[in-house]
Amino acid sequence: MQKDYTFLESTISLCNKCEKRIDAKIIRKKNSTYILKKCKVHGEQLELLEENADYHFRKKQYDKPGNSIVPDTKLEKGCPFDCGLCSEHEQHTCTALIDVTGKCDLCCPTCYASSGKGKHLSLDKIEKMMDFFQLKENGKAEILQISGGEPTTHPEILKIIEIAKTKNFRYLMLNTNGLRLAADEEFVKKLSKFRNRFEIYLQFDGFKESTYKHLRGREDLLKIKLKAIENLKKYKIPVTLVATIQKGINDDELGKMFEFAINTPGIRGINFQPVTFFGRNNNVQTKDRITLSGVIDRLETQTSGALKRVDIVPLPCDVERVAVCYFYRDRKGFIPLTRHFDVKSYLPLIDNTFGFDAEKIIKENKEKSSLLSCCMNTSFLSGLARIIPRNYSSMSEEKKAEWWDNYSFRISIVSFIDKYNFDIKSMKKECVHFITPKLKRIPFSSYNMFHRKKSI
Repeated sequence: MQKDYTFLESTISLCNKCEKRIDAKIIRKKNSTYILKKCKVHGEQLELLEENADYHFRKKQYDKPGNSIVPDTKLEKGCPFDCGLCSEHEQHTCTALIDVTGKCDLCCPTCYASSGKGKHLSLDKIEKMMDFFQLKENGKAEILQISGGEPTTHPEILKIIEIAKTKNFRYLMLNTNGLRLAADEEFVKKLSKFRNRFEIYLQFDGFKESTYKHLRGREDLLKIKLKAIENLKKYKIPVTLVATIQKGINDDELGKMFEFAINTPGIRGINFQPVTFFGRNNNVQTKDRITLSGVIDRLETQTSGALKRVDIVPLPCDVERVAVCYFYRDRKGFIPLTRHFDVKSYLPLIDNTFGFDAEKIIKENKEKSSLLSCCMNTSFLSGLARIIPRNYSSMSEEKKAEWWDNYSFRISIVSFIDKYNFDIKSMKKECVHFITPKLKRIPFSSYNMFHRKKSI
């Protein structure tokens, strides 16, 4: 009798119950891909990996070598139990998070960190963590996210941001639920002095009260989010909306969120995060999981094709679990960059990073031109040159930041890993890392699965 699936590749996963490493297969059933695993004690387990199998195959075309790392931890128990990073990890820290506090003024049922009554970290400890990040990235650290808990509850949050601005990160983000931003306009005004290469990463899950009740435990949050956006707009502080997406709760509002974000001045992007089953999220219903490719498919459907599946491409530094689409604005509105560039044709020219810095790309690739195909380099650089002003290089840093705030937009989709959809390749490629108080770098997913309590 023929099997009801096609075997694609072998991997290592985790047992849903005992959490031990077990052999697994990635398989295709009908139009989706799954992880099929079998524990000697707890039997066979089948978990959804991607709703759209075609995306699973397409993402491999965008993969490229990762950046070298200097490991912090010896390889003993095997991934994900040696995190620190260990020598088996395949990617550097593209985005680092520092939880400056465990306190929070919400108690979200889906909170990754189970935040609420934790402690504030000292300024000295926070600064050491920032310096550690820069040290491990050879002084060229990319993106730092100041997080928590709710970081705006920290009594010295402005000082924390001020210290971070002296550390020369390429980009700085403040992750927040927006409660203080809505209630304290004077605080927002003080944040405005950090505008250049700084933005607010604002929790925003949609437009229905029922969504906020389910995901955040309160029904009145939409008006608070909109007030926060209004205050940020007033002081010209760029915003990225961050939406946790759960099937049957708010996956019908992806198009509406996209339209709202792209048409609201001051909003630079939107990040969609399919719900992940760790932290406080004990309502485990993995059979109803929404996946990265599922978000892409819904965006195409809900925007009536204005945004197409092919516009959103795997992020080369983590093709397994991250996809992006960058837009630029012309006279007709925002246009996906992928309409003009076949990204997979230019992989050697693209850094292993979440950030997109056209000026840096142009400068560095002019220097690399002797090492690359002349046609490839010229085509790529001339294409970039078409979308930025001719006088861009002579602009002040403030004017450059203002130009990007007004003329660029991005969609990102980040599908984090839990013990149910765990596969070893995805874990080793994850490039979003926590910096812990004990000065370790731990990937976001493994940190929240196994290491958070040990690191506090």
